[in-house]
Amino acid sequence: MIIVCGCAIALLSFGPRSSLGFFVQPMSADFAWGRDVFGLALALQNLLWGLGQPIAGAIADKFGILRVMVIGAILYAGGLLLMRYSATPMSLNLGAGVLIGFGLSGCSFNLVLSAFSKLLPPEKRGIALGAGTAAGSFGQFLFAPFGVAMIDNFGWQPALTVFALLMLLIVPLSLAIATPPATSSNVPVADQQSFKTALAEAFGHRSYVLLVLGFFTCGFQLAFITVHLPAYLVDRGIPASTSGWVIAAIGLFNIIGSLSVGYLQNLFPKRYILSVIYLTRALSIVAFISFPITTFSAVMFGAISGLTWLSTVPPTSALV
Repeated sequence: MIIVCGCAIALLSFGPRSSLGFFVQPMSADFAWGRDVFGLALALQNLLWGLGQPIAGAIADKFGILRVMVIGAILYAGGLLLMRYSATPMSLNLGAGVLIGFGLSGCSFNLVLSAFSKLLPPEKRGIALGAGTAAGSFGQFLFAPFGVAMIDNFGWQPALTVFALLMLLIVPLSLAIATPPATSSNVPVADQQSFKTALAEAFGHRSYVLLVLGFFTCGFQLAFITVHLPAYLVDRGIPASTSGWVIAAIGLFNIIGSLSVGYLQNLFPKRYILSVIYLTRALSIVAFISFPITTFSAVMFGAISGLTWLSTVPPTSALV
């Protein structure tokens, strides 16, 4: 039940975020915005998501994950609704940027993986981390063509409304992965340290710093592709519906990549696995932009990118 509900939360929280790039063109056309307006809002979202995660994690450690998940889901749904009614760059920044950014920090798959690590026995954690990551990818696989179909048939406003309502399902699902609050009885003495001390210890560790730098690169690539690839493909003459399936292909093949890496990390050193993943992704990007863009090359890029998409998360989480 813990794994099933956690995977459902990962699916729901990752789906709309990975599909926001499809709203760039219709919203920009309706309001005569340049892509920089939408790009800034999603950049703000990623920044606040990153800044909010240590805070959300610290609160979840102290008081339990449940209340953090609930607040995060409500903020996420509120941000999508505000996007639906945005008519100015400022309101877009507040909805797509601030509310969704902080909402993601409280209900994204990162906290789901943390809950798995705390609630599951050690022998099940590796495959559970891979399953949680794969579930997020399946959300991308489902929401990408679903979002494009909603926009094409009903418009971008109803699509955002449906996305917001779906985010509220996270509230009841989070009951299954509730973790107990930290108390002096269930936290070892060695682990009773302040938030500031924990950060100082982490960033004083050379391997942790290198790991974070690699994950920074990973996040940059994923956010850039998610936001700008759909519009880029349309610019190159690829239909919007096809670009939806390219993003879906990334999500589908990431299920394979995440589950495979979740298994392989028990057999091979995790640092070597991460090196191979990052190298493969870099080579695929270079190849994609070096040759003429066709439907076939776009889908192939989606497939290869999917194999390396979030497969970095299980070994990174395990190393941390």
